Amino acid sequence: MLKTFRILCFFLSLSWIAQAAKVDTLVVYSKAMQKNLKNAVVLPSGYQAGKPMRVLYLLHGFSDSFDAWLTKPLPDKQLLSQMADKYNTIIVCPDGGYGSWYLDSPVSKEFQYETYIIKELIPNVDSKYKTMASREGRLISGLSMGGHGALYLAGRNPSIFIAAGSIAGALDISSINAERGGDIDKWFTKLLGPVTQYADRYKAHSVIHMTEKFKSSGLKLIVDCGTSDFLYEANKAFHKKMLEEGIPHEYTERPGEHNWTYFVNSLEYHMIFFQKVLAQLPQ
Repeated sequence: MLKTFRILCFFLSLSWIAQAAKVDTLVVYSKAMQKNLKNAVVLPSGYQAGKPMRVLYLLHGFSDSFDAWLTKPLPDKQLLSQMADKYNTIIVCPDGGYGSWYLDSPVSKEFQYETYIIKELIPNVDSKYKTMASREGRLISGLSMGGHGALYLAGRNPSIFIAAGSIAGALDISSINAERGGDIDKWFTKLLGPVTQYADRYKAHSVIHMTEKFKSSGLKLIVDCGTSDFLYEANKAFHKKMLEEGIPHEYTERPGEHNWTYFVNSLEYHMIFFQKVLAQLPQ
């Protein structure tokens, strides 16, 4: 009897493993930057049997890498697998470099991350996986630098994404450069040149100054930030500007700091928002 029970448990465990989300590491060569980049791809348990799936591109923050969303959310490192399964969505975590801000730098060929994600990574994902390869099949969000990147990329490429979100996003990069200094300042200088010389360039690459692009884009937007976050004032200012210009968006501020406790809590709010957006699309 005990032997039978153990055999049963073994096969049940195999069944659970077979049904669990799978994580791939997808290496993509960037012609624009002439290097290979790693990307995490989280496939929900229903991937093989189901129809083509929607994809969430989930961006990491400054000084992190493609696997940050898989390794940092302690104590539960299964966060993305759970989200992929629960919302039946493929989640792709691109490598945005240590401090690319997901821009195409006018200064250095080393940082051409808008071109990489839009023209190199997304077509690669669509060719290798069973995706809905259309605007209605793509979502994008991210934290901090990645929050900026998600809105920046979606605002500049509204035909690629149906919805975008920012979790504690760095929505005004000129103010970060001026206020934070140190390592961040060095990376901005590599990307855009000295802020004292190129203030207009910093403004042009800041999401807070891109609101005109959201007016006629049709993008569905969600933005949130913790009230104790050093980026809170910039997020509040972005929300105020969007209200003044009559641009629809969902904005939330709640207690929280710029840390993984806040980021992890926010992710499901974004997933729920995206599901609402998708549910309203013509079937």
